[in-house]
Amino acid sequence: MKYPKVQSVKTTDNYILIVEFDNHETKQYDVTPLLEKEMFSPLKNNALFKSVRVEQGGWAVSWNDEIDLSEFELWKHGKLMDEQHESNRHKKELEVTEARRQAGFEEPMDWAETKRTLLNRQIETEDVI
Repeated sequence: MKYPKVQSVKTTDNYILIVEFDNHETKQYDVTPLLEKEMFSPLKNNALFKSVRVEQGGWAVSWNDEIDLSEFELWKHGKLMDEQHESNRHKKELEVTEARRQAGFEEPMDWAETKRTLLNRQIETEDVI
């Protein structure tokens, strides 16, 4: 199977690569698990980690002559940005549902309304104290 080539790469502050492929899909790749391996341990240095670049032809990303990740690895084990966004949205919905349950709400309410209500309750409580 032919895998898409890397078109661009960016870093985040928590050892995540944001990789755009030549098929216009973008994936997140978490480097954190690799940092315990001897080959990748120099990437704990944030300046080195942020120096990542796309290798000519898009076959890999690399930091130096000794540390690189192939397009296969990034494609196969990266998470689609839409999947990550959906996962975060679902997690937030669960947090809101739990917060609403703890606050005594029973009916469904959207996030903005829940936030306003909880903030108003906090303000009312602070006014009393």
